[in-house]
Amino acid sequence: MGLRHGMRSTKCQLIAASLCVMLLGLSIATLSTVTRYGLHFSIISNVALESSSYRAIHHTAFYVGVFLSMTLILAALLSAVATVRESRCLTVTAFFCFALAFCGMIPALCWRYMHNTEVENSILDVYDLVYEEVRRNGSSSKRHELTRIHEVFLCCGKHSPLGDTAAVERRMCRPGTAWAAGQVYGMVLTSFLWFSIHFSNNLDRKGKYTLRGS
Repeated sequence: MGLRHGMRSTKCQLIAASLCVMLLGLSIATLSTVTRYGLHFSIISNVALESSSYRAIHHTAFYVGVFLSMTLILAALLSAVATVRESRCLTVTAFFCFALAFCGMIPALCWRYMHNTEVENSILDVYDLVYEEVRRNGSSSKRHELTRIHEVFLCCGKHSPLGDTAAVERRMCRPGTAWAAGQVYGMVLTSFLWFSIHFSNNLDRKGKYTLRGS
């Protein structure tokens, strides 16, 4: 009687653990979707050059997130079914899926701590490219794109030691509007760093700067 009660308790714990893993997989899937289609990320991806490292990172992060989420969800489902049916075959398959997910997470975590500014730098490069083109040519087609970036990130121009930026601000910034200014490194969600994969083909930087409030 006690053994049967212990088996039931163990099964309930395993099923509960499988549900938690499934919720984790769904959370990663949601986060990957936000990373792919979220306004803050997509607007930068749309203006980035084809050779930009950000575009490659953006797409890779989405596919890695989808792979991890689907693997975790599949592993959770197999683990739950294996617990109910007491199937060794399904249990082995579930552990194999867990191993795949673990192998996918380890490189991402290692990169997160070794290259934790890669995404910010790539976004800074994209913004700097658009900003400088508008500064050199006020009638540039990038003018609308720069305005959209300022609206989405609630910023207005930049503090830069590379020259006068006041002309751009007079054309691009709305007077009397309270924009929230912050560091360029605050433009990227921390979660995106967790999924990012390192690419070495960065654009040339034009110095460090901070966003400016109007």
